[in-house]
Amino acid sequence: MSILRDILVIDDELTVTQAVVKVCSAEGMTVTATGNASEALRFLEDGKFRLVLCDIMMSELDGFQFLEELDRRGIQTPVVMMTGYSTVENAVRSLTSTGAVDYISKPFTADELLTVIRRSLRCAALLDEAESAGLPRHKSMSYVPCPANHYRLGYVSWVMLEDEGTARIGVCDLFLKAMDGIRELELSLPGEDLVQGIPCATATSQDGSVHGIICPMDGTILEVNTDAQSNPSLVEKDPYFKGWLYRILPPNPENNLQWLSS
Repeated sequence: MSILRDILVIDDELTVTQAVVKVCSAEGMTVTATGNASEALRFLEDGKFRLVLCDIMMSELDGFQFLEELDRRGIQTPVVMMTGYSTVENAVRSLTSTGAVDYISKPFTADELLTVIRRSLRCAALLDEAESAGLPRHKSMSYVPCPANHYRLGYVSWVMLEDEGTARIGVCDLFLKAMDGIRELELSLPGEDLVQGIPCATATSQDGSVHGIICPMDGTILEVNTDAQSNPSLVEKDPYFKGWLYRILPPNPENNLQWLSS
Protein backbone atom coordinates (compact mmCIF):
# COMPACT_ATOMS: atom_id res chain seq x y z
CA MET A 1 0.00 0.00 0.00
CA SER A 2 1.38 3.42 -1.01
CA ILE A 3 1.88 6.01 1.72
CA LEU A 4 -0.15 9.20 1.46
CA ARG A 5 2.19 12.19 1.46
CA ASP A 6 1.14 15.81 1.86
CA ILE A 7 2.93 17.88 -0.77
CA LEU A 8 4.58 17.26 -4.14
CA VAL A 9 6.43 20.38 -5.31
CA ILE A 10 7.62 20.76 -8.92
CA ASP A 11 9.98 23.57 -9.85
CA ASP A 12 13.25 23.71 -11.78
CA GLU A 13 14.52 26.41 -9.40
CA LEU A 14 16.24 24.58 -6.56
CA THR A 15 15.85 27.53 -4.21
CA VAL A 16 12.06 27.32 -4.57
CA THR A 17 11.78 23.59 -3.88
CA GLN A 18 14.17 23.93 -0.94
CA ALA A 19 12.07 26.77 0.49
CA VAL A 20 8.83 24.78 0.17
CA VAL A 21 10.43 21.73 1.79
CA LYS A 22 11.78 23.84 4.67
CA VAL A 23 8.52 25.72 5.36
CA CYS A 24 6.19 22.75 5.02
CA SER A 25 8.43 20.32 6.91
CA ALA A 26 8.56 22.76 9.82
CA GLU A 27 4.75 22.49 9.94
CA GLY A 28 4.90 18.71 10.07
CA MET A 29 3.99 18.14 6.42
CA THR A 30 5.66 15.47 4.31
CA VAL A 31 7.14 16.91 1.11
CA THR A 32 8.55 15.37 -2.07
CA ALA A 33 10.43 17.73 -4.41
CA THR A 34 11.41 17.39 -8.06
CA GLY A 35 12.73 19.68 -10.77
CA ASN A 36 10.75 18.34 -13.73
CA ALA A 37 7.20 17.37 -14.59
CA SER A 38 8.01 13.92 -16.01
CA GLU A 39 9.46 12.74 -12.71
CA ALA A 40 6.49 14.29 -10.91
CA LEU A 41 4.11 12.23 -13.05
CA ARG A 42 6.00 9.07 -12.06
CA PHE A 43 5.70 10.03 -8.40
CA LEU A 44 1.95 10.53 -8.85
CA GLU A 45 1.55 7.19 -10.61
CA ASP A 46 3.47 5.39 -7.84
CA GLY A 47 2.06 7.17 -4.78
CA LYS A 48 -0.63 9.48 -3.46
CA PHE A 49 -0.33 13.13 -2.51
CA ARG A 50 -2.82 15.50 -0.93
CA LEU A 51 -1.64 18.50 -2.99
CA VAL A 52 0.73 19.43 -5.81
CA LEU A 53 2.56 22.76 -6.10
CA CYS A 54 3.59 23.21 -9.72
CA ASP A 55 5.57 25.96 -11.42
CA ILE A 56 4.06 27.28 -14.66
CA MET A 57 7.27 28.06 -16.55
CA MET A 58 9.28 24.85 -16.92
CA SER A 59 11.52 23.72 -19.77
CA GLU A 60 10.11 20.25 -20.50
CA LEU A 61 6.38 20.40 -19.77
CA ASP A 62 4.98 23.71 -18.60
CA GLY A 63 2.45 23.85 -15.78
CA PHE A 64 -0.59 23.92 -18.04
CA GLN A 65 0.66 20.96 -20.08
CA PHE A 66 1.24 19.15 -16.79
CA LEU A 67 -2.40 19.76 -15.81
CA GLU A 68 -3.54 18.42 -19.18
CA GLU A 69 -1.46 15.28 -18.66
CA LEU A 70 -2.94 14.77 -15.18
CA ASP A 71 -6.41 15.04 -16.69
CA ARG A 72 -5.54 12.60 -19.49
CA ARG A 73 -4.26 10.04 -16.95
CA GLY A 74 -7.24 10.50 -14.64
CA ILE A 75 -5.09 11.75 -11.74
CA GLN A 76 -7.28 14.01 -9.60
CA THR A 77 -4.72 15.32 -7.12
CA PRO A 78 -5.47 19.06 -6.69
CA VAL A 79 -2.83 21.49 -7.94
CA VAL A 80 -1.69 24.95 -6.86
CA MET A 81 0.00 26.78 -9.73
CA MET A 82 2.96 29.05 -8.98
CA THR A 83 5.08 31.32 -11.16
CA GLY A 84 7.60 34.11 -11.05
CA TYR A 85 6.12 35.42 -14.29
CA SER A 86 3.16 36.90 -12.47
CA THR A 87 0.88 38.10 -15.24
CA VAL A 88 -2.85 38.58 -15.07
CA GLU A 89 -3.25 36.02 -17.86
CA ASN A 90 -1.35 33.38 -15.87
CA ALA A 91 -3.44 34.04 -12.75
CA VAL A 92 -6.75 33.81 -14.58
CA ARG A 93 -5.73 30.81 -16.66
CA SER A 94 -4.50 29.02 -13.53
CA LEU A 95 -7.81 29.48 -11.75
CA THR A 96 -9.79 28.22 -14.73
CA SER A 97 -7.60 25.20 -15.55
CA THR A 98 -8.87 21.67 -14.91
CA GLY A 99 -7.33 20.30 -11.73
CA ALA A 100 -6.04 23.62 -10.38
CA VAL A 101 -7.56 24.87 -7.13
CA ASP A 102 -5.41 27.95 -6.49
CA TYR A 103 -2.54 30.16 -7.61
CA ILE A 104 0.45 31.79 -5.89
CA SER A 105 3.00 34.27 -7.22
CA LYS A 106 6.75 33.98 -6.62
CA PRO A 107 8.49 35.20 -4.60
CA PHE A 108 6.23 34.35 -1.68
CA THR A 109 6.66 34.51 2.05
CA ALA A 110 6.33 31.53 4.37
CA ASP A 111 3.00 32.88 5.63
CA GLU A 112 1.66 33.35 2.08
CA LEU A 113 2.71 29.82 1.13
CA LEU A 114 1.13 28.23 4.20
CA THR A 115 -2.07 30.24 3.76
CA VAL A 116 -2.50 29.02 0.17
CA ILE A 117 -1.59 25.42 1.06
CA ARG A 118 -3.99 25.21 4.00
CA ARG A 119 -6.80 26.85 2.02
CA SER A 120 -6.19 24.54 -0.94
CA LEU A 121 -6.13 21.42 1.23
CA ARG A 122 -9.47 22.39 2.78
CA CYS A 123 -10.87 23.20 -0.67
CA ALA A 124 -9.77 19.81 -2.00
CA ALA A 125 -11.30 18.03 0.99
CA LEU A 126 -14.64 19.76 0.41
CA LEU A 127 -14.60 18.83 -3.28
CA ASP A 128 -13.76 15.24 -2.39
CA GLU A 129 -16.70 15.08 0.02
CA ALA A 130 -19.07 15.54 -2.90
CA GLU A 131 -17.49 12.73 -4.89
CA SER A 132 -17.38 10.36 -1.91
CA ALA A 133 -21.12 10.94 -1.51
CA GLY A 134 -21.64 10.08 -5.17
CA LEU A 135 -22.45 13.66 -6.17
CA PRO A 136 -20.96 15.88 -8.88
CA ARG A 137 -18.56 18.38 -7.37
CA HIS A 138 -20.90 21.27 -8.16
CA LYS A 139 -23.69 19.64 -6.11
CA SER A 140 -21.86 19.12 -2.84
CA MET A 141 -23.75 19.52 0.43
CA SER A 142 -20.57 20.88 2.06
CA TYR A 143 -20.74 24.24 0.29
CA VAL A 144 -23.24 26.22 -1.76
CA PRO A 145 -22.40 26.34 -5.50
CA CYS A 146 -22.94 29.44 -7.61
CA PRO A 147 -26.54 30.03 -8.73
CA ALA A 148 -27.38 29.46 -12.39
CA ASN A 149 -27.22 33.15 -13.37
CA HIS A 150 -23.74 33.64 -11.84
CA TYR A 151 -20.34 33.14 -13.49
CA ARG A 152 -17.36 32.08 -11.36
CA LEU A 153 -13.59 32.51 -11.60
CA GLY A 154 -12.29 29.16 -10.46
CA TYR A 155 -13.47 28.52 -6.91
CA VAL A 156 -12.68 32.06 -5.76
CA SER A 157 -15.11 34.73 -6.95
CA TRP A 158 -18.28 35.26 -8.97
CA VAL A 159 -19.98 37.88 -11.13
CA MET A 160 -23.65 38.38 -11.99
CA LEU A 161 -24.54 40.60 -14.94
CA GLU A 162 -27.46 43.00 -14.48
CA ASP A 163 -29.93 44.35 -17.05
CA GLU A 164 -28.65 47.91 -16.67
CA GLY A 165 -25.20 46.96 -18.01
CA THR A 166 -23.80 46.79 -14.50
CA ALA A 167 -22.63 43.73 -12.59
CA ARG A 168 -22.31 42.53 -9.01
CA ILE A 169 -19.30 40.56 -7.84
CA GLY A 170 -18.63 38.54 -4.71
CA VAL A 171 -16.89 35.54 -3.17
CA CYS A 172 -17.71 31.88 -3.84
CA ASP A 173 -18.93 29.89 -0.85
CA LEU A 174 -16.30 27.19 -1.43
CA PHE A 175 -13.52 29.79 -1.06
CA LEU A 176 -15.14 31.05 2.15
CA LYS A 177 -15.42 27.52 3.56
CA ALA A 178 -11.79 26.81 2.63
CA MET A 179 -10.76 30.04 4.40
CA ASP A 180 -12.43 28.69 7.53
CA GLY A 181 -14.33 31.83 8.43
CA ILE A 182 -14.00 35.61 7.94
CA ARG A 183 -12.99 37.89 10.80
CA GLU A 184 -12.39 41.07 8.79
CA LEU A 185 -13.05 42.25 5.24
CA GLU A 186 -11.14 45.06 3.49
CA LEU A 187 -12.73 46.46 0.33
CA SER A 188 -11.75 49.05 -2.29
CA LEU A 189 -13.52 52.40 -2.70
CA PRO A 190 -16.16 53.60 -5.18
CA GLY A 191 -14.56 55.00 -8.33
CA GLU A 192 -11.61 52.61 -8.23
CA ASP A 193 -10.97 50.35 -11.24
CA LEU A 194 -10.87 46.60 -10.74
CA VAL A 195 -8.99 44.21 -13.03
CA GLN A 196 -9.85 40.58 -13.69
CA GLY A 197 -7.19 38.33 -12.16
CA ILE A 198 -5.97 40.95 -9.64
CA PRO A 199 -7.04 40.88 -5.97
CA CYS A 200 -9.94 43.28 -5.40
CA ALA A 201 -10.37 42.68 -1.66
CA THR A 202 -8.68 40.96 1.25
CA ALA A 203 -10.31 38.81 3.90
CA THR A 204 -8.74 37.92 7.23
CA SER A 205 -9.79 34.52 8.54
CA GLN A 206 -10.39 33.57 12.16
CA ASP A 207 -6.81 32.32 12.53
CA GLY A 208 -5.39 35.65 11.31
CA SER A 209 -4.45 34.46 7.81
CA VAL A 210 -4.91 37.06 5.06
CA HIS A 211 -6.55 35.91 1.81
CA GLY A 212 -6.61 37.89 -1.41
CA ILE A 213 -9.90 37.68 -3.33
CA ILE A 214 -9.21 37.63 -7.07
CA CYS A 215 -11.50 39.86 -9.12
CA PRO A 216 -13.63 37.98 -11.70
CA MET A 217 -14.28 40.92 -14.06
CA ASP A 218 -12.85 44.29 -15.10
CA GLY A 219 -14.88 47.29 -14.06
CA THR A 220 -15.20 50.57 -12.20
CA ILE A 221 -16.71 50.34 -8.72
CA LEU A 222 -20.09 52.07 -8.57
CA GLU A 223 -21.11 50.84 -5.13
CA VAL A 224 -19.54 49.01 -2.21
CA ASN A 225 -21.62 46.75 0.01
CA THR A 226 -20.98 48.56 3.28
CA ASP A 227 -23.23 46.12 5.15
CA ALA A 228 -20.89 43.26 4.19
CA GLN A 229 -17.82 45.31 5.08
CA SER A 230 -19.11 46.18 8.55
CA ASN A 231 -20.56 42.73 9.13
CA PRO A 232 -18.38 40.09 7.33
CA SER A 233 -20.57 37.28 8.65
CA LEU A 234 -23.16 38.46 6.09
CA VAL A 235 -20.81 37.32 3.32
CA GLU A 236 -20.57 33.87 4.87
CA LYS A 237 -24.31 33.54 5.50
CA ASP A 238 -25.46 34.74 2.07
CA PRO A 239 -22.43 34.98 -0.30
CA TYR A 240 -24.40 35.14 -3.57
CA PHE A 241 -27.07 37.68 -2.70
CA LYS A 242 -26.96 39.97 0.38
CA GLY A 243 -23.23 39.23 0.83
CA TRP A 244 -22.08 40.68 -2.53
CA LEU A 245 -18.97 42.91 -2.43
CA TYR A 246 -19.21 45.42 -5.30
CA ARG A 247 -21.55 46.71 -7.96
CA ILE A 248 -19.40 47.63 -10.97
CA LEU A 249 -19.62 49.03 -14.49
CA PRO A 250 -17.71 46.59 -16.74
CA PRO A 251 -16.32 48.11 -19.98
CA ASN A 252 -16.36 44.88 -22.01
CA PRO A 253 -17.81 41.93 -20.09
CA GLU A 254 -17.71 39.54 -23.07
CA ASN A 255 -13.91 39.59 -23.03
CA ASN A 256 -13.90 38.48 -19.38
CA LEU A 257 -16.65 35.89 -19.67
CA GLN A 258 -14.46 33.62 -21.82
CA TRP A 259 -12.41 32.83 -18.68
CA LEU A 260 -15.37 32.21 -16.39
CA SER A 261 -17.48 29.13 -15.72
CA SER A 262 -21.26 29.32 -15.67
